[in-house]
Amino acid sequence: MKIAVVGAGAIGGYLAVKLAQIGHEVSVVIRGANLQAVRENGMKLIMDDGSEHVAQLYATDRVADLPVQDIVILGMKAHQVAAVAADIPALLGPESIVVTAQNGVPWWYFHKHGGAYEGRRVEAVDPGGAISAHIDVARVIGCIVYPACEIVAPGVIQHIEGNRFSLGEIDGSDTPRIHMLADVLRQAGFKAPVSSDIRSELWVKLWGNLSFNPISALTHATLVDICEFSPTRELVARMMREGQTIGEKLGVNFKVTLDRRIAGAAAVGKHKTSMLQDIEAGRPIELEALVGTVIEMGRITDTPTPNIEAVYALAALLARTVQEQHGKLRIQA
Repeated sequence: MKIAVVGAGAIGGYLAVKLAQIGHEVSVVIRGANLQAVRENGMKLIMDDGSEHVAQLYATDRVADLPVQDIVILGMKAHQVAAVAADIPALLGPESIVVTAQNGVPWWYFHKHGGAYEGRRVEAVDPGGAISAHIDVARVIGCIVYPACEIVAPGVIQHIEGNRFSLGEIDGSDTPRIHMLADVLRQAGFKAPVSSDIRSELWVKLWGNLSFNPISALTHATLVDICEFSPTRELVARMMREGQTIGEKLGVNFKVTLDRRIAGAAAVGKHKTSMLQDIEAGRPIELEALVGTVIEMGRITDTPTPNIEAVYALAALLARTVQEQHGKLRIQA
């Protein structure tokens, strides 16, 4: 199959290498030093067991360079999707699918949702409808990303733990294409369960992301550090309670308890969240997808979110400060 990974960072690169290893024709859209490294040496994946795998991929920084694909995986951060949305339709044939592999609340959340909020735009991740105007929601399959990976050098992905990518049609239907996609991922060595309620599973992941990510970015602490320090553990719990109230108003079924969700994060250990990694690297953070969207949904459902809003304000200022300092460093260099 022809598979394009648009935004082959840590997670996208992990997918790209594993899919190429089983014979699929995989292309990646990447930039800068990563692009040069992959063109010269291929993309290297270092697994958690120390094994190394290198895949020779077609690499470009222009979506327009690619032909029609069978599967398009959007692997970039949520705030980067709008910039490529207008280019995606050119990759799609009659049966092509688009897999959204972003953290947080996706732009399509209220599409095929049913109920009072059907079709409503989530402005925090799709301001002005730039994404939904170009990517046909009928093409979309939701994906929840569980693995932890890092880019440790240009073109080199370090896998830390996890191999699960949950999949779901956004209307909860059972279709041949969802099982085709699951089979493709399983053949590449991933766990790919198919969910009939992708939003409820999304919220369990988001539950932790809306709290652990910004707190880690602000404190430079790992997941286990946050969980073992009682003041931050309690702050996480308060933020998660606010999020749970919103989710339940939207019909979400939380299948694990709050304490179990926190324990699961602690079990990951000394892992830096993706938001902390971005702060340390001077990159923009996924604040809107992970936190801003929850605040927006709180307003939609008339749910107070004082703890989430306080942490959001601090993280937003941190992000602006880091970007300003990073810009000055680039100018000085």
